[in-house]
Amino acid sequence: MLSVKEFTFSPLQENTYLLYNTQRDCWIIDPGCYTDEEKRVLGDFIAAQGLKPVALLNTHCHLDHVFGNQWVHAQYGLSLQLHAQEKRVLEYAPAAGLMWNMPFETYQGPLQMLEAGQLLHLGEEVLEVLFVPGHSPGHIAFYSSKQGFVISGDVLFRESIGRTDLPGGNHAQLISSIRNVLFSLPDETVVYSGHGMATTVGYEKKHNPFLR
Repeated sequence: MLSVKEFTFSPLQENTYLLYNTQRDCWIIDPGCYTDEEKRVLGDFIAAQGLKPVALLNTHCHLDHVFGNQWVHAQYGLSLQLHAQEKRVLEYAPAAGLMWNMPFETYQGPLQMLEAGQLLHLGEEVLEVLFVPGHSPGHIAFYSSKQGFVISGDVLFRESIGRTDLPGGNHAQLISSIRNVLFSLPDETVVYSGHGMATTVGYEKKHNPFLR
């Protein structure tokens, strides 16, 4: 079984996720830790729980989701895994940081490209990579069919959806990703979003005003 631990970091209130199994191996997804204190909080939890980080994953590479990439890389020796179409978004992130008056040390390590349908293994646990562009061109989500949850990044929120006015955004593509990919999952699937509280696929089908 996978445990899911959520942290909310930076003034942009981004949700960072740790997924870990009973053997204490863990994935770090979208580390948004910006300050030294936030990095300490993440590192202290990993140490206190006796976790061994084995993968660094990005759903997408907008600045608030990548603030901590370089710190994770330096601390745990992990290479960043992302969709190929997010590489240019990652490259733009430092400039976006300056525009938001939030300079940061960007990731400088090697990249491992993920593809739709790819299966990621953590011991006996599996996440499937879902391709859900629209909020950003190479946005992906990570789905556990066994436990019925998806780490959705900034595609779908409780009663809301991701913005599409940033470079590479596409509203029609985002709606298609939600309706044809996320809404194809069982209604009881828990959606862990990049901001705000968790929701479910079934709740959003009924109550999301952007998708009626």
